[in-house]
Amino acid sequence: MSEPTVLLADDHGAIRVGLRIMLEAQGITVVGEAADGDVAVRNAAALRPDVVLMDLRMPGRDGISATAEIVKRGLGDVLVLTSFDEDELVWGAIRAGAVGFLLKTADAPTLVRAVRSVAAGEGALDPRVTRRALAAVSEALTAPMQSLDEHPQLTIREQQVLDGILQGSSNAQLAMDLRISVPTVKTHVSNVLAKLGARSRSHAAALVRSRAD
Repeated sequence: MSEPTVLLADDHGAIRVGLRIMLEAQGITVVGEAADGDVAVRNAAALRPDVVLMDLRMPGRDGISATAEIVKRGLGDVLVLTSFDEDELVWGAIRAGAVGFLLKTADAPTLVRAVRSVAAGEGALDPRVTRRALAAVSEALTAPMQSLDEHPQLTIREQQVLDGILQGSSNAQLAMDLRISVPTVKTHVSNVLAKLGARSRSHAAALVRSRAD
């Protein structure tokens, strides 16, 4: 079986150089690179790599959005390689269709094995995030559907944030309860307010309660 071809998507040039050296030393061909999500999608369409090694946090279009389009269009299998192991990123990558998730602290043999596994039609998940990924999937499968029906425009995570707003939880408390970062909570709060047409947390709570009456 021939070695897989890989597209590197990471906004740090030095990281791309290091990844290329590690992979090519093991006979894996790096067919292209990308410094943001838009370029990753275009290059995946042009080069059709077996595996796209995808960073999640990049300027412009992020890795999760790029992953979703690459998977939807069948341009290659996506193996996420990121510095962050926040639950929201893990779940976002899985939901977008990534078939592997590694942290950048993974050593060269682990990375090479993961690339070959993904190219062979298997998955690859860093042991440090396996429990959290399974918990995220379980949470999605068991989440009550009633509240989502009440606010169908909200994602599952946004509904959880809205529930916390209704309970008076602070951003810090929501971050702790949902096992995500405070900046991620703030992003979700902003999305919730925008989707509900609310000016503030208190306005959002008032709107929801008035609609329930």
